[in-house]
Amino acid sequence: MIHHLDDRLREEARRYRLVFACPDCASFDPAESDDRDDRDDRDAAPPGRAPRCSLGYPVAPHMSRSLDDRDEVIFCKAFELR
Repeated sequence: MIHHLDDRLREEARRYRLVFACPDCASFDPAESDDRDDRDDRDAAPPGRAPRCSLGYPVAPHMSRSLDDRDEVIFCKAFELR
């Protein structure tokens, strides 16, 4: 869902700490994690693998958490807060 941004929505997103980006979603699978001390090497992402959505949706349109430098935001219909 594409939603056009205005100053009111930007302010409300900051005030209420609204999240909408892939890194905030439960279905997001990052490429690699720096907090590997509690993970087994078998669970690590293969070297060079890009971040992905475990449901198969494209992540590129949803990666940025900043609303300041764009005119619209694309909300994913499968977004589920971590």
